[in-house]
This record gives sequence, structure tokens and C-alpha cells, in this order.
Amino acid sequence: MVKIKNFANAIGTLLCLLIGKASALTLTVGDKDSVCDAATLIINGIMDYYEGIRYGGTVGIFQAPYYWWEAGEIWAGMIDTWYFCQNDTYEDIIFDALQAQKGSGNSFMPQNQTLTEGNDDQSFWGFAALSAAERNFTNPSSDEPGWLALAQGVYNTMWSRWDTSYCEGGLRWQIFTWNSGYDYKNTISNACLFAIAARLARYTKNDTYAETATTVYDWLKDVGYFKLDGDSYSVYDGASITGNCSSVNTAQWTYNQAIVLGGAAYMANYTGNNTWVTEVGRHISGMSVFLNNNILYERQCASSNTCNNDQRSFKSITSQYLGATARLVPDYSDQVMEIIDASAKGAAESCSGGSDGHTCGTSWTSGSYDGNYGLGEQICALEVIQNTLVMQYDGPFDNSTGSSEGNSAEGLGYESSTNPHEITVTTRDKAAAGIITTIVLAIVVALGIWMII
Repeated sequence: MVKIKNFANAIGTLLCLLIGKASALTLTVGDKDSVCDAATLIINGIMDYYEGIRYGGTVGIFQAPYYWWEAGEIWAGMIDTWYFCQNDTYEDIIFDALQAQKGSGNSFMPQNQTLTEGNDDQSFWGFAALSAAERNFTNPSSDEPGWLALAQGVYNTMWSRWDTSYCEGGLRWQIFTWNSGYDYKNTISNACLFAIAARLARYTKNDTYAETATTVYDWLKDVGYFKLDGDSYSVYDGASITGNCSSVNTAQWTYNQAIVLGGAAYMANYTGNNTWVTEVGRHISGMSVFLNNNILYERQCASSNTCNNDQRSFKSITSQYLGATARLVPDYSDQVMEIIDASAKGAAESCSGGSDGHTCGTSWTSGSYDGNYGLGEQICALEVIQNTLVMQYDGPFDNSTGSSEGNSAEGLGYESSTNPHEITVTTRDKAAAGIITTIVLAIVVALGIWMII
């Protein structure tokens, strides 16, 4: 009996391995059918985490412990899939998510995020709106603000927070005073503003945005968040306003480097200025610290396997901005595509775990699934794999080729530096509250008397 049981277990294990092997993600980089087949499997895994189509779920948001900002990152990635693969399976879901979370000020400051939203959080939804504009994603109705207008709303509210009272400029990490990190001016918030301004400059052909982008970029350099070593930039995390941002946290993350790189690429493409092309080259050289055999890894936490849920998604936006750089700056296309292709192969090899046989892992350098899984792993693999197609498509659309409607005044006057969702209490509200308080107090007193008796 024991032998039969052991034999049955062995057969079961073998069948599971064979099924997993048969359903494992396979990839031929740059081949549309192969890439899009892989993307479909990966997005199926992403949607396992989505709350917006479940009973009681919030449209646009993924399940805990994943934060609101990461949803913006994911919708931008799925817009890329819609564009590269002409896959409209999730078109309505993406559309509804962006509309549901745009907020009453049309700048992605929804009420459900009032207590926690930071500048970087808002930016990732701004990136999603920009991707929708640049990919000619299905437009809202004419009585609603277009994707470009929503991105302009993000820009206007962020730029209004530019703070010269400390460190001679820069955005704070947090929007609201009560959130931890309000006294920290980090690279990601400012890099995002730089990239948003650069993308708006290219799309609208409005030099005002380019001027903002240059101001933010110069501030990042002057404050010491970039360090030039030869022809290579190191991009650091940020600094506290204590000491006027003089003590810089030198932690390095892929997305900081890549977003600044991408913003410089947009500026180079828009201006045709070789100075920006040179800056692109320096940031590409700086990406070398995040490469192992030309494959991306999160050097700050990957080797110790300590990346948290947020950090495990950073390679997603990194891959997206690498793809944009390859498309926008021909001088560096081949070099960047070598990184994307090598990383995509590694990512595909990592997507061989789970009960479905194609759940994606964190490490792209191990040649196999590493046992880690989550929403971040899925979106990272999706973005790097589908960006192997980026050179086969037209570059990001602009106002001469795109169809998105803008509004340069969107979000202006929206009091985002204080509580934008402050509730106005009327006399009627106060009266109702007084009545309720009286009733509750009477109940408490009555219960107290009853207990004494």
C-alpha cells in the first residue's frame, strides 16, 4: 500500500511539473505574437488582484496591501498593451479606472486618497493620463476633460506646490502636513514633475512646460541629487529640509534614474538640443549600476531579498521609460534595446511559477522563478516584455498626430496644498449633530441609572 501511495504521489508531482512546464511563459523578444501572448497571460495574473470588478470593490484600485499609486502605474502599462497588441479586452476597465480616480478637481486627487496621497502618488496617475494621450487611447466624451487635460491638471497642482522656502526649490514628498515625509524632498516626486512637464512640452509644443522641466532638472542637479562621475550620473533618493537638503540619502533606485532619463529623452526629442542628448547618454551610463549581464535588477534590495511591495514594482516604470528613450533618441536606441531585450528574456524565465505555471518572480537574473510573487512582479514583467516591440511602432503621439483634448487651466485654483476635500459644515448640519448628540447622551445616562438600580 505504501509503495502504491508513493507511486501515486510521484505521478501527481510529475503531472504538476509537466502541466506547469506546458503552461510556462515562453517568449521570442520583438515578435509581436509571442510578446502579446505573454502579455495576455501576465495581465490575467494582474487582474487576479483587481478589486474594481468585485462586489464591494473600488473601481480603479487593487486589493491590499497594494497602494493607490501602483494602480496608476498598472493602468499605464495596460494602456501600452492596448496599443502594442491592439488588445481591447480590458479597454473599458482601464477607461473606467482612470475616470473613477480623476477626482473632483480633475487632477487625480480623489476623496478616497485624501489622507495618504503624496506628490509621487499623484504623478503615477498623471503618467497614466499621459500614456492615454500619447497612445491615442479611447477618449472621454466631449463634456468630460480629455486625457491631456487630466495630465495638465496634475502638472498645475504639482507645480503650484513648488517650495522655495527650503532648499531653494523642489517638491516635498508629501502633499499634506500630517503625513510622514512632509519634511523630505525626494527625487521621485521632483523627477516625476520633470517628466510630466517634459512630456507635456513635447505633446503640446508649449515652451512653458519645457521651461518648468528645465527648472526642475537644474534644481535636482544643483541640490546634489545627481552626481556626475566622468560621463555617468548617479541619481540619489533625496534629503530632509533640515539642513537645507545638505545631507543627501544616497540610496539608488531604478525608477529614479529611469524617470529622469526618460524626461531628458522627451526634452531631447522636443528641443533637438544636443545638450539634452548628452544628458540622456549620462543617465544611460548611470543605469549600469542596475544591470547584471545587461539585465535590470533593483540593486538596493534585490541581493538581500528585502524589496518591499512598492520596490518590487519599480522596474515597471523603469522599463516604460527605457522604451520611450529608445524610441525618442535614436543615438541610444540600440544600447537601450539591448537592456530591454536581455531583461525581457530574464523576466520571461522568471514567469514560470505558481499553480498556473506562469506566475512571475522578482529576479530576472536567476533564469527561473524565484518563489516571490505579487502585483509588482506581474506589472514589471509586462512592461519590459512588451517594450521589446517599441521600435516597431510610431513614437508617442503629440498634438499633431494625437486626438486628446487639453485644457491648460485644468486644476488651477484647486487648493491642493491644504485639504482639497474640506467639508463645509452648515447650520443645518450642526443642528442635526446636536440632536444626535443629545439622544446618544440620554441613552448613556439611562443605561447608567439602570445599572445602578
